[in-house]
Amino acid sequence: MTKHFHKILILLTLVCTFSKAQTVTFPKNDVADNRQNLYAFTNATIYVDHANVLQNATLLIKGGYISQVGSSVTIPKDALVIRGGGGFFAFENESKKKGAYGWNQAIQPENDAAAMFTVNAKTAEEMRKIGFGSVVTHSHDGIARGTSILASLIDEKEQNALVKTKVSNHFSFSKGSSTQSYPGSMMGSVALLRQTYYDAEWYKNVKNNTEFNISLAAFNQNQSIPQVFETGDKLGVMRADNIGDEFKKQYIIISGGDEYQRVNEIKATGAPLIVPMNFPIAVDVEDPLDARAVSLTALKHWEMAPANAGILANAGVEFSITASQNKSKADFIANLKKAIEYGLSEQEALKALTTTPAKLFNISDLVGSLKAGLLANFLISEGNIFAKENVVFENWVKGKRHILTEMNVADIRGNYNVKFGDETMKLNISGKSTQPEYSIVVSDTVKITPKVTRSENFINIRYTPKGVKNQEVRISGYLDGKEIKGTGEGVDGSNKKFNAVLNEPFKEIAVKADTTKIVKPTIGKIIYPFVAFGNEEKPKSETLLIKNATIWTNEKDGVLQNTDLLVENGKIQKIGKNLSNRDAKVLDGTGKFLTNGIIDEHTHIALTTINEGGQSVTSEVRTSDVIDSEDIDIYRQLAGGVTSAQLLHGSANSIGGQSTLIKFKWGESGENLKIKGADAYIKFALGENVTRKAAQGGRGGGGDPRYPISRMGVEQVMTDAFNKAKDYDEAWKKYNSSNPKNVELMPRKDLELEALAEIINKKRFITCHSYVQSEINMMMKVAESFNFKINTFTHILEGYKVADLMAKHGVGGSTFSDWWAYKMEVRDAIPYNAAMMNKAGVTVAINSDDGEMARRLNQEAGKTVLYGGLTEEEAWKTVTLNPAKLLHLDNRMGSVKVGKDADLVLWNNNPLSVYARPEKTIIEGAIYFDLEKDQQKQADNL
Repeated sequence: MTKHFHKILILLTLVCTFSKAQTVTFPKNDVADNRQNLYAFTNATIYVDHANVLQNATLLIKGGYISQVGSSVTIPKDALVIRGGGGFFAFENESKKKGAYGWNQAIQPENDAAAMFTVNAKTAEEMRKIGFGSVVTHSHDGIARGTSILASLIDEKEQNALVKTKVSNHFSFSKGSSTQSYPGSMMGSVALLRQTYYDAEWYKNVKNNTEFNISLAAFNQNQSIPQVFETGDKLGVMRADNIGDEFKKQYIIISGGDEYQRVNEIKATGAPLIVPMNFPIAVDVEDPLDARAVSLTALKHWEMAPANAGILANAGVEFSITASQNKSKADFIANLKKAIEYGLSEQEALKALTTTPAKLFNISDLVGSLKAGLLANFLISEGNIFAKENVVFENWVKGKRHILTEMNVADIRGNYNVKFGDETMKLNISGKSTQPEYSIVVSDTVKITPKVTRSENFINIRYTPKGVKNQEVRISGYLDGKEIKGTGEGVDGSNKKFNAVLNEPFKEIAVKADTTKIVKPTIGKIIYPFVAFGNEEKPKSETLLIKNATIWTNEKDGVLQNTDLLVENGKIQKIGKNLSNRDAKVLDGTGKFLTNGIIDEHTHIALTTINEGGQSVTSEVRTSDVIDSEDIDIYRQLAGGVTSAQLLHGSANSIGGQSTLIKFKWGESGENLKIKGADAYIKFALGENVTRKAAQGGRGGGGDPRYPISRMGVEQVMTDAFNKAKDYDEAWKKYNSSNPKNVELMPRKDLELEALAEIINKKRFITCHSYVQSEINMMMKVAESFNFKINTFTHILEGYKVADLMAKHGVGGSTFSDWWAYKMEVRDAIPYNAAMMNKAGVTVAINSDDGEMARRLNQEAGKTVLYGGLTEEEAWKTVTLNPAKLLHLDNRMGSVKVGKDADLVLWNNNPLSVYARPEKTIIEGAIYFDLEKDQQKQADNL
C-alpha cells in the first residue's frame, strides 16, 4: 500500500553537535542507549518551505534535527528508512500564549516564561493531534506580560522541551488579575503603558538615582526582541499601532479575526498580524423573536469571518496563524480548511503557519523550513494537508515519533468468522482502511461496538457483552495472513483462544466521479462602518451646488432668501444668486433651509470607555485612545444635523482625562474622525460625582474610599495638582535651557503633570463639569491663582447666579436647555439659565451630554426662544457658532461663510421647529446623511 508523506515543520529547534558522550546534565536511570536516532524518509514530495517543493526527495534526520534534505542524499547504514510514494512534506504551525506584570500589578516585564514553564502532557497531546510540534508560550496576564519561550511539544522533562528563552516580549490592554483600582478603563491601560515606556527610558538614562527598579530594568532589556501586542478587535489593532508609532516600535499584533472590516486601515499600520481561527458559531435562539436582538454586525461577522485571512492575504498584509484562541483545539484544522474554502490560498496558509512566524520571531535559523540544521518537527499525512478527507499519520516532534493513525499497516477490512473459546460470532470491519470501524455480532442478532487499538499487525479488542455490567472481554491478537489469532479473557476470567478467519473481503462501493461544479461560498459585502446603516463606499467630498435655499449664515448677513451656495474641495466657495458650475451635483433647496452643521460641545458617544475612575487625578488618559468609530450614535446624530462634537471624559474625577474633537464622518476610522489641528482640551469636574465615597461602584458605591470625599477636598486636590505641575514645568524649562544638556539630569516625563503644565502654559483648555455657584466661583479662583482661565463650565445649571463673574473671568457656559431637579445639586436649576448667561455677555452653548438628546439639539436650542426670549439667530448660535467659539474652531466652522469648512445641513423646515428634519447632512463636501437613502436603509435593516 502506497503512503504519502506530508511534513509540517515549525519554529522550535536548537542547532547542536551530537556525540556519544553524555549530552544532558540529568543522570539517566536506565541502560545507556547511545544511538543517534537516524531516520531517512525517502521517495517523498517535500515542502522545504511554502514556495519550494522537492519531488522524489529524501529527508535525513539525526538526533532530532534535520541533517540533509534533497534528491541525492547519502543514507547511513544504521538509519531507519521510511519509504514514501510521492506524498507531501511541509512544516508545522505555531501556537502563542501570553502574560506579565509590573510596578503596577498589571506591569511585570520581568516575568520570564522560562521560570514558569512546566510540561503539560494533556495539552501537548491536544496540540500534536492538530499538527503542532512546538509553541511560543508566555504568562497570559496583565498589560506588560514579560518574555516568552520556545518549547517543543514532547512529554519529557522541561529541560528537554524548552528550546529557547526570551523569544519575544508581550503586551495587551487587559490589566488581568491585578487587584489595583488603576487602571479601570481602556484609556487607563493605554496611559499606564505609555507612562511605563517613558519611565523606562528615564530609568535607563538617569544615573545615580535613588530608585532601583527591577521592572523598569527588565522592560528595557526586553526591547531588543520581537514585541507582540494582543488586541481584541480591529480597533485594538489600530490603537496598539498608535502606541508603537509613538515609541518607534513595530508590534506583531495578535488580532481578533475581524480585520477584514477595516482592511485598508489595518494595512496602513504596516503591522504584521497573528490571526486566530476561532470563527463565531451560528446564532442559536429558541424563540424566533429573540433573533431580532442579534445585531447585523454579529450576523455579518458570522458570515464573513472565515474570509478574513484570505482578504488580508489579498490586501498584502503579512500575517501568521494561531490556534491559541480556539477553545476546542479540534476546531482549528476545520476552520483553517474553511478559511481556504473562503479564499485563502493553500500556499498563503502554509506560509502563515511556517516561514512567516519564523521570520517574525527571528528564529528562521531554528525552524520554519525543512533545511539542514533545523529542528525535525514535521507531519506525515496521507496527502495534501489541507485536503478535506486527509489523514495525518504521524507528528514528529524534535525527531521523536508520535503516531496519530497507523500508517504502514495492512488493510484488514472485511467480514470474519470468529471462534472465541466455545463461542462463535462474527467480526465486521468496514470504514476507511486508515480509520476502520469495528462491530461484533453475537448469535446473528446482538451487535456490539468494541474498543479497538491497533499497532501495525497487533490488535487489542475490548467489549462488554449485552446484559453484563462492569465486566469486559479482553482480546489480544495478531494478523497472520487472512486470520487474526490470539487469546482473550472472558467475563468469567477464563482464558480462551481467539481465531478470526476472513470470510468475505470488504468491498468498496464504487463512487461515481462528482461532476458537480464546485461553487465557492459567497462572501458578503464589507460596509463602512461594519454595522447597521453602514455604506458600501465611504462618502467622498463632491462639488455641490445648492440652489434657491433660505440660508441662515450666523454672520452679519443674517438670513439670505432664495440664495445659492457652491461647495468645492470641502470648503464653501461661493454664496450668492444664480450661481452655476457644470461639474457640480445640484441640490434643490427651494422651500428649504440651509445652515451650518450643529456642534455638540459635550458628548460621550463614540467612546469605548468614558471614565478612568481609579484615581482622582487622571489627566494622563486620553479619549482619543478609545474612539469607537462604529458607534451607531454617530449616524443617528447626523440624522439630527450634528456634524461635530467634543468627546469628553466622564465626571468621576476631580481632574479627568483629555478630550477629543471630532467630525461625524460616518464610516471613517477613529483617527480620521479627529479634527486635525484642533486645540487640546481636558475634562475637570466638581460636585457630588467627584466626591463619591468609593473608587469603584458609582456614586456612594461599595469599595475603598477615594480622596476627596468632600467639596472642600476637591479644591485641595486641584491646587495640589497644579503646584506639582508648576514645579514640573519649571524643572523642564530649566533643563531645556541648559547648555549643554546632561541627559543624566533630565527630569522624569510624567504624563499626568505634562497635561496640567499645558493648562498653565495655555496650551490645553478646561471644560469643567459644574452645577453649584460656590464651586463655580472656587474653580475660577483656583485658575486665576495659577494665571490661566477656565475655558468652559459645562452643565452649569446655576450659571445664572454667577454670570457676571463668568463674563469677567472670560469663561463660557455650555448648559442644558431645561433640565432640572434630577438630583439634589440641581434643585436650583431654571430653564432661563442659558438666556440669562447670554444677556450677561457669556458665550453660551446648549450641549447634549446624552446620546439620544443630541439628535434634537436644534429643538433644545429652540427652547431658549421660549425660556428667556432669545431671537432665532441667538438661539441657533447656541448649537453652532457659540460651541465653535468655545472649542476655538469658529475660524473653520459654526457659520455659513466663504472659506469655512462645508459642514452643512439642508432642512425641510425652520431649523428650530419641532417639524424640522435634515434632508442632507454634509461634512467637508461629503454627504454623510441622506434622508431618502436612509429610508431605504431603514427598510434593509428591518
